[in-house]
Amino acid sequence: METARSPRPAAGLSFRTATDADVPALVALVESAYRGDASRAGWTTEADLLGGQRTDPEGVSAVVNAEDGRMVVAERDGELIACCQLERRRGDVGEPVAYFGMFAVRPGLQGAGVGKAVLAEAERLVAAEWGAREMHMTVIAVREELIAWYERRGYARTGRMAPFPYGDERFGIPRRPDLEFELLVKPLGG
Repeated sequence: METARSPRPAAGLSFRTATDADVPALVALVESAYRGDASRAGWTTEADLLGGQRTDPEGVSAVVNAEDGRMVVAERDGELIACCQLERRRGDVGEPVAYFGMFAVRPGLQGAGVGKAVLAEAERLVAAEWGAREMHMTVIAVREELIAWYERRGYARTGRMAPFPYGDERFGIPRRPDLEFELLVKPLGG
């Protein structure tokens, strides 16, 4: 299925684990998907909610080099176009789960199936390689359109909230006082 936004939806994607050499491109990708005017080309922008940065080289490098996780990149024709963070965690009763974060798709390619393909690959990978029984993620609770997108892919709202890190500009400068994160969860496999 082709869209006006992208002549080649998710076709031709390849996935790999990020390396230190990818850090500058990953920072630029994440920033372009969430902050500033460039992010408004896609639908995942947080520019109306948050100013400042979304991440920085130190934060991305920490994810790339994490002992209990990895940063997955999606490429098309050798060009980095999407990414996500995966982290091994334990659920409420100690079962293996995975955390999904730092998800970004180049704004001009959003809405063309790339994000759906990256999410599916992330779910496949953590179930097959880590034995994860659930995927967890946190989303800013006022991001109703984004949460609805995840719900259509099997994620459920839990009502479990975590505070936004107000005052820590490494995560952005809030433009409103009511930001908090909600935990979304999806069971994986059998």
